[in-house]
Amino acid sequence: MDSKHGADAPVVTVIMPNYNGARFIASSIASVLSQSLESLELLVIDDGSADDSISVVEAASDPRVRLIRQSHQGVCAARNRGIAEARGRYVAFLDSDDTWAGSCLERLHAALRAEPDAVLAYCGWQNVGVEPERAAGFVPPDYEGPDKLELCFRNSRWPIHAALTTREAIVAAGGFDPRFPTSEDFLLWVKIVAEHSIVRVPEVLAFYRHHEGPRATRDRLRMAMNHYSAQRGYLRMNPSVRKRLGRGRIRETTVGELLKRGYECYWQSDLDSARAIFRRVMAAGYGAPSDWKRMLPALLPLRLHQLLLQRRLSAGGTMKGN
Repeated sequence: MDSKHGADAPVVTVIMPNYNGARFIASSIASVLSQSLESLELLVIDDGSADDSISVVEAASDPRVRLIRQSHQGVCAARNRGIAEARGRYVAFLDSDDTWAGSCLERLHAALRAEPDAVLAYCGWQNVGVEPERAAGFVPPDYEGPDKLELCFRNSRWPIHAALTTREAIVAAGGFDPRFPTSEDFLLWVKIVAEHSIVRVPEVLAFYRHHEGPRATRDRLRMAMNHYSAQRGYLRMNPSVRKRLGRGRIRETTVGELLKRGYECYWQSDLDSARAIFRRVMAAGYGAPSDWKRMLPALLPLRLHQLLLQRRLSAGGTMKGN
């Protein structure tokens, strides 16, 4: 047996990429070290931070914590470095501002042990730092069935820290693709789901910290476009999956999903993002007549589009009823 993964190796390796995360990283580290599953190591991959992150990590007086420093290369490179250094059979990812319930890793690990054919266990999560109506916990459905690949290809319904996976499966899938820095986890999960069984733990065990502000608006557009590009890239590299899904379902799960994200921007009054997405959807020739009624004004100059919406709203309409 490889000494790196020998008898003294931890059961789980937790990989925590960090870039200027001094504000929240102490609570994220504490969340890992307080897990009821104690056989773990925490690899903090500092990706060239310029704040006080390093001193916060070094203050964690627990031998299970290991700090690895590198120049700033992005989150995919940081996570891939952690995968290369991991000694545990199982790997979990936790960003430096997110947290887990104390039993999270134990519950996910138990689910994998109970289903020997499964290589990935996922759970529910809850948003933190948002208004009450968006703070309810969410438990994804049980995807292990005939439509598993299609459902997960449309949009993975668990964030990166709401899963525990075998290191072997992650390595076989090629780790994280740096070409898609906001869809990197989606691509990894799809590759794994296409080849292996997965298992659900129907509990809210992971907590995702939201950072609202000007960046959130820009991120909606970037994430939608990156997701669409990642889907198309995956299909190009996996013609057998393209054949399994067929043209109709591919259109629905790619361009249809992009349109759905465009509507989310539209209904949240993020017109700039909605317009860019609508133009991409129209270029693909997708949508019902009612969709085109909403999308076509995106071809107008922004000011004219805004005036059109204002007139409809003043006439008693709504954004959803336009």
